[in-house]
Amino acid sequence: MEAAEQLLNKFITLIINPLILVIFAAGFFMFIWGLVQFIIDLDDGAHREEGIEHMKWGIVGMLVMVSVYGIIALLSNTFGLGVDPYTGRIAPADMSGLENIYPPFTAPR
Repeated sequence: MEAAEQLLNKFITLIINPLILVIFAAGFFMFIWGLVQFIIDLDDGAHREEGIEHMKWGIVGMLVMVSVYGIIALLSNTFGLGVDPYTGRIAPADMSGLENIYPPFTAPR
């Protein structure tokens, strides 16, 4: 089981988190490019509308990527998965709450 946990940690750390950051960066640069188009072409309606569309989709992309971190944190905290959404590391399970949930075993007489 430990090997699967290590594999999952590596997959999240090396693939998922960088992918989320790349998509977030693409959304940010799309927003900046749209802002530049909007400012440069204030008089030209077609290019200005194109700049506004780029800014809208850049904001949507960034919001989606931020919400991915939020959803991962929500699921982890709700179900006690112990996944850190920023590092992707899985914390060892805390079993301390399960110590006294069963009555002590008594042998039948």
